[in-house]
Amino acid sequence: MPAPSIDTVRSWQGRTMVDPAGDKLGTIAAIYLDDDTGQPEWATVTTGLFGSKQTFVPLTHAQATGDSVQVPYDKQQVKNAPNMQADGQLSQDEEAELYRHYGLDYTESRSDSGLPAGTAGQDVDPRGRDRDGVQDTAVGRDISGPTTDDAMTRSEEELRVGTETRERGRARLRKFVVTEQQQVTVPVQREEVRVEREPITDANLDAASGPDISEEEHEVTLHEETPVVEKRVVPRERVRLDKETVTDQRQVGEEVRKEQIEVDDQDQLGRQDQR
Repeated sequence: MPAPSIDTVRSWQGRTMVDPAGDKLGTIAAIYLDDDTGQPEWATVTTGLFGSKQTFVPLTHAQATGDSVQVPYDKQQVKNAPNMQADGQLSQDEEAELYRHYGLDYTESRSDSGLPAGTAGQDVDPRGRDRDGVQDTAVGRDISGPTTDDAMTRSEEELRVGTETRERGRARLRKFVVTEQQQVTVPVQREEVRVEREPITDANLDAASGPDISEEEHEVTLHEETPVVEKRVVPRERVRLDKETVTDQRQVGEEVRKEQIEVDDQDQLGRQDQR
């Protein structure tokens, strides 16, 4: 498998490097190029507590797998790799020691794999020359983007918050029947018997004359009203569903990263030590 191209590895910085089993080896911190071919040859991977150690891993057989970069070296092999200073340059002796550790063939002559003929593994793009055609000797240049000037750009993430509409539930109207007892007072009339007595006088004697003493019966029919109940369906109201929009205030939170720049001035530190 050929080594990946520069265009490919530009997106690898900051990604996680994993071994064949998928175990995390560390985070890719920098890419080192062959100073003759300009092809990616090594990657430094931050390992150890708080990423305090940087280990060199060959990129010859590296390949992207999802969001990670996989290499054919297990976690223990990378952990036991020789400790080289990631100062922008590897000497021939350092590179030879690393090749022996990873079981790769090393030669000081130029090869198809991009091995250097002289001092190798510099983190320098050989195409970056000045106007006189002289090789730019800057050490540790970032290959994730073109070098434009002597300034470093500091970036940070910021939150961009919006809203999206989703279904939160449904409401429906359902009609059902319940039974309740109602009491209604209704006025009713009834007839009752009232006995009226009229004395016999000389004025009404002729009208009141009757037969001789005998037994008689006189009957009167009495009437009364009784409540009569009937039911009918009467519409009372119309019920419908409507929607209204209510605005709430909600807080959202997310972690954001930002870059910080510090100055490591060795000359200044030396002057302080002499005081």
